[in-house]
Amino acid sequence: MRAVITGPDEDGLGAALAERGVETRRVEGLATGESLGAAGIADADLLVVTSMRDATAIAVAKDANPDVRVVAYARESLPEYARAQADLAVDPALLDASVVADELV
Repeated sequence: MRAVITGPDEDGLGAALAERGVETRRVEGLATGESLGAAGIADADLLVVTSMRDATAIAVAKDANPDVRVVAYARESLPEYARAQADLAVDPALLDASVVADELV
């Protein structure tokens, strides 16, 4: 399984996924078509968005890989324009990264 992580991931979902054998790649800086492509979004199973400043990347990722599952793991609310394309939205204050990682893997 492969995951692309955007945002700072301060709550450690990327690390929790890696501990479970998921190959994780990070987008450095703002998530754009170019940076998502460089991180391997075309072959990814998961896109993990940890900051809603990257919410526009969800549509870009889905265009590049319609089968990618999108997980918003952030304290901010997912903008309405991105809700239809996200598969799961979780507030880290409600579920620990290890619990979310177990469910995703």
